[in-house]
Amino acid sequence: MRVLLTLPLLLAALSGSAAPPVYRCETAGKVSYSDSPCVGAKVIDATPNQGIDQMSGKSRKGRDVQRTELNHAFDDALRPLTGKSRDEMDVLRRRVQLPARDQGECRQLDARLPELEAATQRETGASKARKDVDLYQARKRYFDLKC
Repeated sequence: MRVLLTLPLLLAALSGSAAPPVYRCETAGKVSYSDSPCVGAKVIDATPNQGIDQMSGKSRKGRDVQRTELNHAFDDALRPLTGKSRDEMDVLRRRVQLPARDQGECRQLDARLPELEAATQRETGASKARKDVDLYQARKRYFDLKC
C-alpha cells in the first residue's frame, strides 16, 4: 500500500518528456513535418535510435536518453503493481502536472482520436474533408492541452 502512495511522487520526480507525435503535412504540393497538427496530416514514427558510436564502439547517450532508460527501468519494475506498459507510463508522466479537467479531456481525446482517424480513412469526397477537419481540431486540442 505504501508503494502505491509513493507512485505519484515517483511519476512527478521522473517526469520527462515522452516523444510527441510528428505530423507529415502536405500543403500546395510541399511536404513539411511538424509537432503541431494540420488538416489532412499523417502521424509518422520519428522515434530516435539509440545506437552505438561506430568509430569507438561505445554507447554514447545524451541526458535525455539516459533519463528515458531510467524511466523505462522504473516502468518495468513497477509493472507488476501498476499493470501499465512503458507507453502508458510515459503518458501518465507527461500528464501528471496537468489540471484534473485537462486530464479528463485528454482521456476523452484518447478514445476519440482513433475513431476519427478510422473515419477519415473510410470516407471520400466532401465527407472526407469534413472528417479531416474534425480530426485536425481534435489533434489540435490534444496538442494545445499537452496531452
